[in-house]
Amino acid sequence: MELKHLVMLALQVSILCMVFGFGLRTTWDDLLYLIRRPGLLLRSLLAVFVIMPVVAFALVQLFDFRHTVEVVLIALAISPVPPLLPKRELMAGGHDSYGLGLMAILALLSIAIVPLALELIKGISGRPLAVPTGVVAGLAFKTVLLPLATGMVVRATLPRIAERIVKPVTLFANILLPLAAILPLIGAMPAIRTLIGEGTLIAMVTFAAVGLAVGHFMGGPDPADSVVLAFSSACRHPAIALSIATAAFPHEHFGGAIILYLLVSIIVGIPYIVYVRKSTGGQHDAVGDHANA
Repeated sequence: MELKHLVMLALQVSILCMVFGFGLRTTWDDLLYLIRRPGLLLRSLLAVFVIMPVVAFALVQLFDFRHTVEVVLIALAISPVPPLLPKRELMAGGHDSYGLGLMAILALLSIAIVPLALELIKGISGRPLAVPTGVVAGLAFKTVLLPLATGMVVRATLPRIAERIVKPVTLFANILLPLAAILPLIGAMPAIRTLIGEGTLIAMVTFAAVGLAVGHFMGGPDPADSVVLAFSSACRHPAIALSIATAAFPHEHFGGAIILYLLVSIIVGIPYIVYVRKSTGGQHDAVGDHANA
């Protein structure tokens, strides 16, 4: 097996283990957290699947970015949240039930919403964006729904085993993921360097910053909810975004642009976390400690 395939396999395994670890700690009450709060659920769906695509479309229409950047922004905007996002939200002090429930709901709804959004964008702009529904469904199922559900089943049927393996599984994922991500990042650096300039960074920073602001505002008065929706609005599933972009323009390469946005969103998120911690003080730290317990 070639090194490239080994690295991709390691990435996939690490993500599956991470989400499986989420499932080992997730209960039905966690998944019902949003269902029991229809107002928060509606605001979450509006922020992720309505406002952020409008923001991306506005940026593309108002400014003359590179075609690669335009396609990536739109593809990211209509993709659900990435499967590793709940971990980052918990580290920032977000509500664990909200983060896990939102990830599962957005992954499930994306199967229908992403193709619909692509058709709407195509009708409005004439841009030939299209991706088979099975591609989105397959990625959402394999990277989020299946490992999360498997972990929950193990927790429900074999609670003692779930308690014993959750820490080793999470530790394994935490070690494997950064190791497997190094080579793709290094390999993408030449492509990333060619994207710098012509407003690319401005577009990505703007999209990420607006996403954080929109999610923070629409998350409501509870800072633990605002943090979750802020990151969920600013961050997107890279594999689904790449599939959308590649299906629409199969002869172009979008991996470098998507990796660049992942880096930008991480950097832009740092001052936001600092702001949240300062504005909430000890209350925020207590939430984070409870989430990690």
